[in-house]
Amino acid sequence: MRLVRAMAVRLRALFDRPALDEELDLELRDHLEREIRANLDRGLSEVEARRAALAAFGGVQRYKEETRDTHSIRWLEDGLQDLRYALRSLRRAPGFTAVAVLTLALGVGANTAVFTVVDGVLLRPLPFREPGRLFLASQVPKDLPFEVAPGLPDRLYLSYRERVHAFERVAGFQRVPFTLSGVGDASRISGARVGADFFALLGVSPSHGRSFVKEEEQPGRDGVAILSDRLWRERFGGDTRVVGTTITLDGIPRTIVGIAPPGFDFPASSQIWTPLALRLDAGNSFILSVLGRLQPGATPQQARSELESISRAMPPDSRVRDDGRTSVAAILPLKDVLIGKVAKSLLVFSGAVAFVLLIAGANVGNLMLTRAATRRREMAVRVALGASRSRVVRLLLTESVIVAVIGGACGILAAFGGVHALLAMAPADRIPRLEEVHVDGVVLAFSLAIALVTGILFGLVPGLNTSRRQPHQDLTQASRVIGGPDTRVRMVFVVGQMALALVLLTGAGLMIKSFLRMRSLDTGYDAAGVVTMAVDLPPVAYPDAGRVRQFHTSVLARLARIPGVTAAAAVSFRPMADVGVMGNFSVEGPTPFPEGYSVDKPTVSPGYFAAMGIHLLRGRDFSERDDARAPGVVIVSESVARKVWPNTDAVGKRMSMSDRPGPGDWLTVIGVVNDVVQDGELTRHSTIYLPYLQTTSLFFLSQMTYVVRTTLAAANVAPAMRATLRETDPAVPAQALQTMDQAMLDVIGEPVFQMRLLSVFALLALLLAAIGTYGVLAYHVAERGREIAIRVALGAESARVVRMVIGDALRFAGLGVAIGGMGALATTRVLSKFLFEVSPTDPTTFGLIAALLVTVALLAGLLPARRASRIDPMAVLRSE
Repeated sequence: MRLVRAMAVRLRALFDRPALDEELDLELRDHLEREIRANLDRGLSEVEARRAALAAFGGVQRYKEETRDTHSIRWLEDGLQDLRYALRSLRRAPGFTAVAVLTLALGVGANTAVFTVVDGVLLRPLPFREPGRLFLASQVPKDLPFEVAPGLPDRLYLSYRERVHAFERVAGFQRVPFTLSGVGDASRISGARVGADFFALLGVSPSHGRSFVKEEEQPGRDGVAILSDRLWRERFGGDTRVVGTTITLDGIPRTIVGIAPPGFDFPASSQIWTPLALRLDAGNSFILSVLGRLQPGATPQQARSELESISRAMPPDSRVRDDGRTSVAAILPLKDVLIGKVAKSLLVFSGAVAFVLLIAGANVGNLMLTRAATRRREMAVRVALGASRSRVVRLLLTESVIVAVIGGACGILAAFGGVHALLAMAPADRIPRLEEVHVDGVVLAFSLAIALVTGILFGLVPGLNTSRRQPHQDLTQASRVIGGPDTRVRMVFVVGQMALALVLLTGAGLMIKSFLRMRSLDTGYDAAGVVTMAVDLPPVAYPDAGRVRQFHTSVLARLARIPGVTAAAAVSFRPMADVGVMGNFSVEGPTPFPEGYSVDKPTVSPGYFAAMGIHLLRGRDFSERDDARAPGVVIVSESVARKVWPNTDAVGKRMSMSDRPGPGDWLTVIGVVNDVVQDGELTRHSTIYLPYLQTTSLFFLSQMTYVVRTTLAAANVAPAMRATLRETDPAVPAQALQTMDQAMLDVIGEPVFQMRLLSVFALLALLLAAIGTYGVLAYHVAERGREIAIRVALGAESARVVRMVIGDALRFAGLGVAIGGMGALATTRVLSKFLFEVSPTDPTTFGLIAALLVTVALLAGLLPARRASRIDPMAVLRSE
């Protein structure tokens, strides 16, 4: 009870101070009057009794202060007093407050926006049950000329699933797009074929209906499907009665057995899932993604050992040996595989935006130093009247923290727009888990934390600087000197800002130069005026090569009749599709075949090279006569001809796509065309083109891209192309309807995103550095006003005064360039993976960025220099 009463008294002292002071006055007056009456009773006169009572009682004001200290929470009261004073002080300086808050808001807002993306993509756990136990099993051939995603051959997957002990469940899956028809217009939907244990392994249960069962993994019994929550709501209106009904996927009727829970779309934004019913091919082996959940207590090393052991035990004709040369086994964390490609980019941008925050903090620190310098006399008076140095530091630190909190709050508000801008700039389907990117409690805590740390860190410097000064130094006009600790600290801040800005600008310059190299790249074809449209014919409706070729021939004839179209053709794997087929081939005669040499093998229609603007260097193009009844022919690219038949004409030579060609497998080279850039690596590929009229494999015919060259804008041709396809078969949806220019931008979308983001951060850093340089020079001129006035009075010309101020700006810039240059040489190497035909130490870029920074410093110094040149010496000296 005593403790409760004491706390009540302290709270009352804090929130009801006038009433407590009145009670204290009454109590002290009562004590004094009783002492006076006691003195009167001892025979003293009234005047002597009062004098003696006051002498015995001591200072009344001292007792009041001691009683207040006893009855109050002094540190909290002092803190509230500092807070009230700081708020009044900031309100009296609206310009300083606005600039400091805006500067900090820019730094905090940029950091918050990037951290929101990093948190959603990298830091947040996967939305599955115990995601740390989820791993991908992989054993794929290595040293291939193309990248292969982690996975297992189909036979090894089936054996591993049955015999592995380290995993409690194993399920394979394949990303497969489906053509959904019969529900509105036919459309292409992202989907996957998955093992029966797929959903249970992830800890996901359908919100309606059921998951797949083991029996549905058997070919012929797999006619079921599970819909995503989004597709269910968009196409079926969220009607639960859809479970048990039939839809058509790729021309095959499938019964809907379940609806996935909201938000679930693994893998890769899938909207439909069907059972993974494997049909093993005696001549081929297909790679599947294989997901497993580790047993409690098991390790990835155990799972890998079992994978190697099971692989070695398989029959020689079906296993993939892990002999250290042909393949490599691995057990990879699922999260690392999903985010591995973007993790480095996001970490680089996190470092870049941290530089922006440091520059913003240094600007705020400079502002606080400047403001503290203008309040030296005020602080000196406080110290002279008895204020402790810690109290002075605390007062200045309180102002800094208030600025930090307000700036942090404004930064958080700006971050909401910043996150939307980042997501809008991000290339489609290149950054995983974007649906999980949003501002939440973790992001808010991070933002407030960095704002407070920045405010305290950069607010502590002016506070400590001020507290170290002697009061008499600031109370006398004669003590005003040029330089000192404040000036040196401000110079350090400005030089640091410029150095950091140089690092960011150099990185942005390298990315911009890399982008320009990409855009000016000679791709080997003429993209101007080319529009593409892809189709994927369902095997049920188009079961043989004859019907497929008939479909393509009909569509091509109709496309050629569209007004404004000058050429129409088809290709199985168009350039910049980032997908294709590579393989080797055989050559007739004694010609030595290059070991390990692989080429692209697209199938094309007659007129393809003219439609794409690919130059025919020798020989002739395919024609309608090159059909199934004619001898087999091919056209090779220039690098194939040069490598296989050097110093001789390739036209007329014979080759085969078979490893052991028979008499009817030989194909005659009828032409040579130039090499083209085929994929995102932006390198020209060796290519062998096959005529689609002689191709019999549905794999090379069912998925084709129509290429149309037109004199009209793409927006005017695209509707007619879509209508042409609908007239031919309304169940076949149009895909990838875009220009070749847009296809190029899609391929280089990630580098473009990186360039834009780094450029924004660099320009923001440059702006803040320029503001900081201007602020320091302007204050430096004001601080040296007396010196400049004396120089002018003694005959110094205006040009000399200007050179003096500009010289300070050049010294700042020179130190910043020297320090920042060394930092850029050390840090830009992390960008080497993102650069195209540009060295991370490109001297041209370094030189231009250094010149830009010096120019900005000069511009920032022009206004202070002009102001210094116009100083009136008589007015300044009179004021002294």
